[in-house]
Amino acid sequence: MSQIPELTAIILTKNEAEHIQACIESLHWADRIVVFDSHSQDQTVSLAREMGVEVLLNPFENYAQQRNDALAAVQTDWVFFVDADERGTPELAAEVREVIANRPEMGWYVPRHNYIFGRLTRGAGWYPDYQLRLFRHGRVRYERPVHEVAVVDGEIGYLQNPLIHHNYRDLAQFHAKQRAYTNYDASILKAQGIRPRPHNFVLQPLRQFWWRFVTLKGYVDGWHGLRLSLYMAYYEWVKYRKLAWFWRKR
Repeated sequence: MSQIPELTAIILTKNEAEHIQACIESLHWADRIVVFDSHSQDQTVSLAREMGVEVLLNPFENYAQQRNDALAAVQTDWVFFVDADERGTPELAAEVREVIANRPEMGWYVPRHNYIFGRLTRGAGWYPDYQLRLFRHGRVRYERPVHEVAVVDGEIGYLQNPLIHHNYRDLAQFHAKQRAYTNYDASILKAQGIRPRPHNFVLQPLRQFWWRFVTLKGYVDGWHGLRLSLYMAYYEWVKYRKLAWFWRKR
């Protein structure tokens, strides 16, 4: 009889006291849980230790580095990366155990149910929202500092059961994160030598809205989906405004 693969769930944290205990509780089906913390200044570490899980501290440089350092810090058969504001479910647990025991793939995408402002969001690009999170240890590395990309040595599959993601608890958090994303995305365009054209300030937001609301079916969420699609169109305009500012600053 073949040995059951060991599964380690790794939670990357930085000031996640609000979420960490519920996240750990939802992952007790893993053989081992590691909280990989970048020196939180709240109660994240003490709360995690109270739950009886292993805590490792690592200085944060960028997202890819943090995930690669976490991979290097554990010895296991399989790794499942989970964010502190995500929750596992019994259905997902059963599916994960099934695929790591019986399937040849080296990595697996996991869908997410995103709760935005407390509401399950099924359109506008927030479902199925596949995230590449489950890997055979030693067969993955991460590249790109922000919006990191997992490079898997081997075939990749898609799970059916979702993680629960408590995404954007309120408007303030949503707008703060979108402003940060536009800074990063505009800097990437600048590094690629792309200059904003007058039509970008009109056509790109319109395309973003159409893509979110129509192509990605934001309309299935009614007013909630319309509002999110409009917000994302606005931040497309903000991205090009920042890109123009970067070029003027040069």
